[in-house]
Amino acid sequence: MNDQNDQAEQSDWIAQTRRGVLELCLLMLLRSQPRYGYELLSALGRWPALEVPEGTLYPLLRRLARSGLLQSSWQESAAGPPRKYYSLTKDGRRQLDRKSIQWEAIALSVADLKRSEDSSKVNREIKSAGGLAK
Repeated sequence: MNDQNDQAEQSDWIAQTRRGVLELCLLMLLRSQPRYGYELLSALGRWPALEVPEGTLYPLLRRLARSGLLQSSWQESAAGPPRKYYSLTKDGRRQLDRKSIQWEAIALSVADLKRSEDSSKVNREIKSAGGLAK
């Protein structure tokens, strides 16, 4: 595989992974208080791996609202035009609780697998080097 194909494959994998967790991250950000779109963009931007453009965020917010997980309302702003605030519905809170549990199980399993594989690799390297020095 050449470098260009490898980079494209890596980029595609990252995009798919981010899409898979972005919904959970938005629900988490909305757990404690309603937020408007730009505020959500800024909050996600604190973590470069979660940073998304407006063209990704707003369609996702609309989809979550259509599916009943979010509600929105316009509120006046002292700093300019009215802002559309998003908040979790009861269904959104239930979905967040379920997704959080599932994510925790996945994240812990992947971390455990990585530790196990790293440990196995170290053990193989020690064995191939003739064991530990005494």
